[in-house]
Amino acid sequence: MYQGLRTNLPKEVMGYPDFQIDGYEESYVPSKAIENFLGDFCEKYQLQKYINFLHYVIRIMPKDNQWQVVVKNLKTGVVDFLMYDYVMICNGHYHTPLYPSIKGSETFQGQQIHSHDYKNAERFRDQTVLIIGAGPSGMDLCHEISKVAKRVTLSHHMPETPKTKFRSNVNQKPDVSYIKGSTVVFTNNEEESYSIIFYCTGYKYSFPFLSSNCGIYVDDNWVRPLYKHCINIEYPTMSFIGIPYYVCAAQMMDLQSRFTMAFWKGNKELPSKEEMLEDTAKEMQRRFAKGYKKRQAHMMGEDQIHYYNDLAETAAIENIKPVMTYLHNESSRRFLDDLLHFREDVFRIVDNESFVKIN
Repeated sequence: MYQGLRTNLPKEVMGYPDFQIDGYEESYVPSKAIENFLGDFCEKYQLQKYINFLHYVIRIMPKDNQWQVVVKNLKTGVVDFLMYDYVMICNGHYHTPLYPSIKGSETFQGQQIHSHDYKNAERFRDQTVLIIGAGPSGMDLCHEISKVAKRVTLSHHMPETPKTKFRSNVNQKPDVSYIKGSTVVFTNNEEESYSIIFYCTGYKYSFPFLSSNCGIYVDDNWVRPLYKHCINIEYPTMSFIGIPYYVCAAQMMDLQSRFTMAFWKGNKELPSKEEMLEDTAKEMQRRFAKGYKKRQAHMMGEDQIHYYNDLAETAAIENIKPVMTYLHNESSRRFLDDLLHFREDVFRIVDNESFVKIN
């Protein structure tokens, strides 16, 4: 979270199916609006009484067909050993920075910073800045940093150069080949010098509280073995909510929760372990054939509607309204085409299939 942050998706796709973000005419709202929305949701459903704040989960491990959860009360220092029949892992995946492996990065003479640590643009004032990565954070922060920096380079490997206009002090380069002191050499053999390298290269999936015998491991940012990116195939009484990205997050997490509960409540029967492994292998083969890499195992984007349909059909539950995906995709297109002005767009949902832009 940084100063002046506004959402990069319209509020119309960021609410839950039964609880929307209200009180704002604009579609792209400040971070405080999301904080208030979550607080209002908890208040409406009286969730606070079920939440233990300031508790740190030390370890989760299978024990006697249940889950032992070791948790420390940070206010009192008391450590408890608790037993549960089911566990949902909902710790998010935007907390452990992922740095690319670049030859010579240890020789760089300037500052190296990850977007995780960005608060405002002031530290970049009058600096020469290399931004590595052109995902949502890279593009957005390039716009912010270029307001005060002397010169900014956006390094990426997007198949097509974004159509959006940048400020005159921004140029684009391909991937970095290697670093030598303050000089960065790109894959097209061009060289430039910088005072700051700013990594907008995403995050690692990290579950330090899971014991090794939970059966879950992370292979080049692919969380395995999960059925439908959600249920632990080794221990189906554990599920992971929110693993996929480039999605309608709140809508998807609601769908994943209902998907999980359809099996845990006995409304549907899970396939066998062998069938779940086979289903997962086929799905990943399909994704790899479309060009996804292993480290993109949970990337959805344009594939998200396929994922939502799969969850809904498998568990026989209500799906996400198609308009959510359509609006998400339109917002992503506008982000790439007009970075400077896309947040001025105002949308309204018409029905389950359609939306309108009203400005």
